[in-house]
Amino acid sequence: MSWLTRVRNAISLVIPNKAETPDNLWHKCKGCGQMVFVKELEENQSVCPICDHHERIGGKARFEQLFDAGSYTVLPNPKVAEDPLKFRDQKPYPARIKAARASTGEQDAFLNASGTILGHKAVIGVQDFAFMGGSMGQAVGEAFIAGVEAAIGARAPYIVFTASGGARMQEGILSLMQMPRTTVAISMLRDAGLPYIVVLTDPTSGGVMAAYAMLGDVQIAEPKATLAFTGRRVIESTIREKLPDDFQTSEYYLEHGLIDMVVHRKELREKLGALIGLLVEEKAAA
Repeated sequence: MSWLTRVRNAISLVIPNKAETPDNLWHKCKGCGQMVFVKELEENQSVCPICDHHERIGGKARFEQLFDAGSYTVLPNPKVAEDPLKFRDQKPYPARIKAARASTGEQDAFLNASGTILGHKAVIGVQDFAFMGGSMGQAVGEAFIAGVEAAIGARAPYIVFTASGGARMQEGILSLMQMPRTTVAISMLRDAGLPYIVVLTDPTSGGVMAAYAMLGDVQIAEPKATLAFTGRRVIESTIREKLPDDFQTSEYYLEHGLIDMVVHRKELREKLGALIGLLVEEKAAA
């Protein structure tokens, strides 16, 4: 046996074949750039154990983290026309939807579930940035309204987690129409005497930020989330001034009174449970 063969055999004992190493074993943190063991990240509620960066997560992960074990049911979303404008850019709009569904396993960017948080009834709606940037189209608007109706039917608060780049351009004016429609739905919730709680996550921007994202009875945000109506460069070029480094972050919004609190993901379940108990008691007393 040659020395080269012996070296190769020794290396193979230390470093397994690429085929034997799963591709999803490690995750590169978007906050600090360090490689984190995926299992460790998931056990830490998708928060980086090194820098505390909150990774983006979808509806099902949120439901598992927030609802009491075994208490929740995912609610069906209403059906909508999938390509009302017959839109096409580099590829047809239906092809983009199909690709987003294949990569996320969801039908669209918004998902509702009903259950209990620390024994309190609640309906939670979650926007998933992984589905076409969490963009707001007819499906998102209809799902939001369905969530409001489910909350009214259950006499429960509606808690919405926002994560969006804004309105979905492939649906044009129909996507912008979801702004007043969701606003009316929130009015229905308040007429029923039920709390509406918003949790802003990274990123929330555009038409969503100008609509239901900023209309909560209580406004919460996750740490260091990017929150904006329009982009930083657009604002700087318009006002011709340099903006602060922490501009359009959760902490900046809290300091300037635009939100009520910044809550770490690990503390969110307890905070929401306490808020629901307080708000439902207050509204019942009123």
